[in-house]
Amino acid sequence: MPQVKFTKMHGIGNDYVYINCFEQKIDNPNDLAIKMSPRRFSVGADGVILICPSDVADAKMRMFNLDGSEGKMCGNGIRCVGKYVYDNYIAHKNVITIETLSGIKTLEITDKNGTAESVMVNMGKAEFLPEKIPAVADCNKIIDTAVTIGDINYNITALSMGNPHAVVFCDEIDDLNLEEIGPCFEHHDMFPQGVNTEFIRVIDDNTLQMRVWERGSGETFACGTGACAAAVAAVENGYCDIDQEITVHLVGGDLFITYKSDGTVFMRGGATTVFDGIYQY
Repeated sequence: MPQVKFTKMHGIGNDYVYINCFEQKIDNPNDLAIKMSPRRFSVGADGVILICPSDVADAKMRMFNLDGSEGKMCGNGIRCVGKYVYDNYIAHKNVITIETLSGIKTLEITDKNGTAESVMVNMGKAEFLPEKIPAVADCNKIIDTAVTIGDINYNITALSMGNPHAVVFCDEIDDLNLEEIGPCFEHHDMFPQGVNTEFIRVIDDNTLQMRVWERGSGETFACGTGACAAAVAAVENGYCDIDQEITVHLVGGDLFITYKSDGTVFMRGGATTVFDGIYQY
């Protein structure tokens, strides 16, 4: 019976199974994600992330959702990859580069007693052109745009942070039925590759509350690229100021996002190792 060594990690509750592919080969990551992700019946996670050798960076990250689909980028996941790479001396240095399907990301490590306590990620620039998201629209930017989704009218701001996001500002988000609303966004014709959807309550000009529906995974405790998208959308809609750190309260904890004048987005937050294990399949 084949087996795989893994490490369970989470970024403020957004948990994945991490597999060191410097030491072992995984031929079936899509199938493995489907098998390892179910809670109560398996390891339990939002998906599986492979940490692989790279020809252009210190390591390469491949992430697979719990339905087996491969995603381009995961903000909480890449912080955990950074911690793993640092703590396991794959690249034990303060600045680490990680190759992703959304390009090479640069991470700055804050060390505490020889391990990574927190990670700052240069997430690159937000992309607003509909064809780059991708989204179907007859405009150059989808900002506060009225769209009917599931027979309800929403004003959405759409952008890509390496994966597609639709941001909706609401007066109240605690009582939203995301199990019903989320799939309507995810599978809407406007988003041919699906979409992550962030529901945001503005608390003040540098604080947001967020719930997120992630394509392929459902509602999760946190989404790093979603928090970045939320902060960018808040600035674009006039709720927050550019060049200031914005605190985003998620179900699993807080992330700290800065949307710079040059368009670059920085994300700061923690990463936690939970346990190591061996999975037989």
